[in-house]
Amino acid sequence: MTRLRLFRKHYAYRAFTLIFLFAVTLTMSAEWTAPVEEEAGIPAYNAGPPPRGTKLPATLTKADLWGADAQYPYQTHAYELASKIPNVLHQQPCYCYCDRMGHNSLHSCFETTHGAQCSTCLKELYYSYQQSKKGKTATQIRAGIIKGEWKQIDLVAAGTMN
Repeated sequence: MTRLRLFRKHYAYRAFTLIFLFAVTLTMSAEWTAPVEEEAGIPAYNAGPPPRGTKLPATLTKADLWGADAQYPYQTHAYELASKIPNVLHQQPCYCYCDRMGHNSLHSCFETTHGAQCSTCLKELYYSYQQSKKGKTATQIRAGIIKGEWKQIDLVAAGTMN
């Protein structure tokens, strides 16, 4: 009978140990379930237009894009629109978090081919252009971007936006 008690005691010890390890693992991994956007906060942007006399770097042109960067019409069209609203783009964050690689606003994405390959950049650009055409200020557009309204943009349909 002592053997049975010892077995039960050993079994209970193992069961409690497993429950404890499970609880610790669950607790430690719970913090990883939060979306990256919430943890990372608002990406870099400029609160206002560039100072008078300051010229923003040029965005690439349609002719600068080729291969995978010009595979779809909405990619090249985005660069055409970017050149029309540089000051607005300069004041917008980019939720692909490319500020981690040195970008300081959505405008930076279209100074290189990065914007052509990133659906986040493309959707934010089309959203910014659309809202700008409606008469919204850069600050109002930024508020919409922060709320995630840019996620509703259909890139194929946006490729014909004027």
